[in-house]
Amino acid sequence: MVSNEKSRQTFINSAIETARGLGFDGMDLDWEFPENPTDMKNLGVLFMDWRRAINYEARKTHRAPLLLTAAVYFSVDFFLDEVYRKFPVWSINQNLDWINAMCYDYHGSWDTSATGAHAALYDPNSNISTSYGLRSWIKAGLFRRKLVMGLPLYGKTWVLKDPKSNEIGSAAVSVGPGDVGVLTNVEIEEFNKKNGAKIEHDMETVSTYSYAGSVWIGCDDSVSATLKVGFAQALGIRGYFFWAIGYDSEWKISRYASRAWVVGE
Repeated sequence: MVSNEKSRQTFINSAIETARGLGFDGMDLDWEFPENPTDMKNLGVLFMDWRRAINYEARKTHRAPLLLTAAVYFSVDFFLDEVYRKFPVWSINQNLDWINAMCYDYHGSWDTSATGAHAALYDPNSNISTSYGLRSWIKAGLFRRKLVMGLPLYGKTWVLKDPKSNEIGSAAVSVGPGDVGVLTNVEIEEFNKKNGAKIEHDMETVSTYSYAGSVWIGCDDSVSATLKVGFAQALGIRGYFFWAIGYDSEWKISRYASRAWVVGE
């Protein structure tokens, strides 16, 4: 679609019509992920065409312009399937209101050999971390006011090879409970209570994990989420978001995060 001007215009017009018809404030593009440098270049053109169409529609209808945002990889550039890709920062700065960096899913069912902090703020052994990702966007020239940090309200699960070895990076044999080794925070809280799980806070990665028997769960809770929100505010970025709000048990983590941001102002 993005490589063809006519297809882009059809998509853009349909999106604007749908957003207005349903009374939305704007539109968010979630493309996971452009497959090559050509796709990335065309993505920048799509954003440019889209913003032009939004502004034209707003002038024509005498309404406020629709918001335009996008969900993006946690870092500005990356290799997937041995193909290097980098987002068009120039176009994002000019045409989007902000981007939502998906700072999670660093570990999961694709690697069952060891447990992992799937939304680690820091990783002492690699650049797969939220701090690295956010800073990579800023280093590439993205305006800080355009950057929003994503936080997960779900965790990843593994079955430990040895229940006595139960830290981040411990050997595992398979995914644990949940849909392909994924539990919402509501489900994690229920599991921990039912099974008397031990809950640990790892300050090296700024993440939370729990374990009971051979089951190990990596997630965020109010402690780690609050620390991450503080990091984001200190970095001077626009804000944060959760995926997904319905996974939060009685809005606990959401409330703590909100208070942390307000208190820090």
